[in-house]
Amino acid sequence: MNNLIRRTILMIATAAVVALPLLSADTRTRAAAPAPTPAKPRFSPSQVEAYATASDVAFIRPGLKIIVNSITIGTDRKPVIDFSMTDSLDQPLDRLGKTTPGPISPSFVLAWYDPATRHYTSYGTRVQTTPANSPHPGVSATQAGTLAGTFTDLETGHAKFNSTTVLPAGFDQTKTHTLGIYASRNLTAVVGIDPALQKNYFFNLEYDFRPDGAAVVAANTWDKMRDSSTCLNCHDTQSKLAAHGGSRLDLKLCVLCHQPQTVDPDTGNTVDMKVMAHKIHDGKNLPSVLAGTPYQIIGNAQSLQDYSTVVFPQDIRNCANCHEGTVATNKGAGSNVWYTYPSRAACGSCHDDVDWVTGANHPAGPQADDNACASCHQPDGLEFDASIKGAHTVPEKSKQLQGLNVTVVSVTNMTPGKSPTAVFKITNGDGTAVDGTKLATFSPILAGPTSNYGPNFRENAITKGVFSAAAGTTTYTFTAALPANASGTWTISADLRRNVSLKRGDGKADIAIQESTLNPIKYVAVTGAVTPRRTVVTLAQCNQCHDTLELHGGQRRNIEECVICHNPTAGDESLRPASLGAPESISFQRMIHRIHTGENLTQDYTIIGFGGSTNNFNDVRFPGDTRNCAKCHASTAAYTLPLQQTNIASVTTLRDYFTPQGPATAACLGCHDNKDAAAHAFLNTAVFPGSTISAEACATCHGTGKDWAVDKVHAR
Repeated sequence: MNNLIRRTILMIATAAVVALPLLSADTRTRAAAPAPTPAKPRFSPSQVEAYATASDVAFIRPGLKIIVNSITIGTDRKPVIDFSMTDSLDQPLDRLGKTTPGPISPSFVLAWYDPATRHYTSYGTRVQTTPANSPHPGVSATQAGTLAGTFTDLETGHAKFNSTTVLPAGFDQTKTHTLGIYASRNLTAVVGIDPALQKNYFFNLEYDFRPDGAAVVAANTWDKMRDSSTCLNCHDTQSKLAAHGGSRLDLKLCVLCHQPQTVDPDTGNTVDMKVMAHKIHDGKNLPSVLAGTPYQIIGNAQSLQDYSTVVFPQDIRNCANCHEGTVATNKGAGSNVWYTYPSRAACGSCHDDVDWVTGANHPAGPQADDNACASCHQPDGLEFDASIKGAHTVPEKSKQLQGLNVTVVSVTNMTPGKSPTAVFKITNGDGTAVDGTKLATFSPILAGPTSNYGPNFRENAITKGVFSAAAGTTTYTFTAALPANASGTWTISADLRRNVSLKRGDGKADIAIQESTLNPIKYVAVTGAVTPRRTVVTLAQCNQCHDTLELHGGQRRNIEECVICHNPTAGDESLRPASLGAPESISFQRMIHRIHTGENLTQDYTIIGFGGSTNNFNDVRFPGDTRNCAKCHASTAAYTLPLQQTNIASVTTLRDYFTPQGPATAACLGCHDNKDAAAHAFLNTAVFPGSTISAEACATCHGTGKDWAVDKVHAR
């Protein structure tokens, strides 16, 4: 049977199971109705299936799901796993890929959990030996691994895995066991379909059970972290963690192998999750890395993974954000282990200059085991003491801070050619008034128009501000005047900081910090109606990864203020020495894309900052999928072409292949920074006579509904 006939038969057969659930009740009951056309299941705009033809979708039946029907362990101590395989519409799939497209390759990890040590031990193991070309050839290590075995296919979508791995004699059947499954469905070799569908579908499952048949007790299960409210804040909801080629997606699956029993033979580094994860996330700042020893793991295929440049996008002391998560209702029952069970392995992973044998860099001296850890490192105590929560206090979140809040009460004289007067209400967290002139920093900002910022004025109000004790407000009249041609809506904001000394619970010297606040934003119409700045991203989205976005000494915390300076014509020219060439653009649509593309850039992206600091972003590792525009952007309107008509200013890009660039071009070339992409954009941009604004043809091909629409090319 040739492929065309086979495919036609499959499409007809598939239509019966795919289309019927999507029909209306009237169609289902109308006896004389003609045979329905295969319906296209609904997919998210972020999925490539959403743009495939109905026939392709009906033929492929995208997706992969696996259900465990039963696990039996007989007297031979060989597990037998009965399982089912379906597509995303719960229709059965052939494991061998003969009657349905795409063979399925399941792998099984079986481990038992010890609640006393909070460790898994995998029954499946393998011996990993370093090859001849390794830095340490011939070194072997026994690692956690999958079960060996064979498959028995029953009917379509139903199979058994017969393990040939024999469990140890006398294994404890009262312990909680976890079966982890990672599987892939390979459609890369299917011909004649949309190339976007020629891919692998991955699926993970973790199944808790007791071999003796008794019910699993929640307290005896691994529930330390739930990746949906922890890891996936940064690592993206679509690609998830996607390790080992994309097949390992779930954190609980990962920890079945990433336990003390597994070591990387090349480097000698443990891949125990509590050690490895800490080291990876603290990569660039590890004492060992700062001392010159890179932190590396060499994988199965001799792929060197160097994590020495990883920078965690928030304060590494925010332990609870990873261990407990940012959603209070989605906290694992064992999420308190980070502060209730201190250990040399966990604590020494970040503090890796501690020598537990000699006691070097550990005030309590040598520690032969973990028995005494909790006597000094209690769960909680005073800030900055030896308690676990205390030692990991983030200074800017200290309970000793009074809290600083500010709003713009009113603005007068907002007229072209005039100097506006702004009234600020600055308060402590308890509502008591703060005199703005007594702060370390009080810098009111005047900027506009909100359509595309350009001119902006930042002034020092410490000496010229006027505090009213009766009103509890501080008034400031700008020295700068609004331009004579000012129009539209303008913005009043401010930077505020005060000096604070924090007491340490361990008796050491106070910690000097500057307490800041969320920058106030007040939009005022110079002409016409008040038109706030367009919303492209939200601070909440930034803080999913960054926790508290604080820049320029912690005083810039509101992205609505950030865009005032990071505007289309802004660059680092005032700080960049002439010897370093043309200034670099700091316009947000270019700068943010380039920073987050980081290590995948083809061009150098370096900004000269305050004090002459050199800030190179080419080593940034974005932890998610950069195609997931919705991860950062407030809505699809923010990146749907053509852009909003309020966003028409050209961006000065003197260090790129051409300048100026239209707003869409600057954003797209922020990520796609190679010469070919620049040439494509350049050829599709024009500056018409009498205009200084770049006219872009982007929407012709990349607009909504077009063949190369933004949502299509970024679908995953």
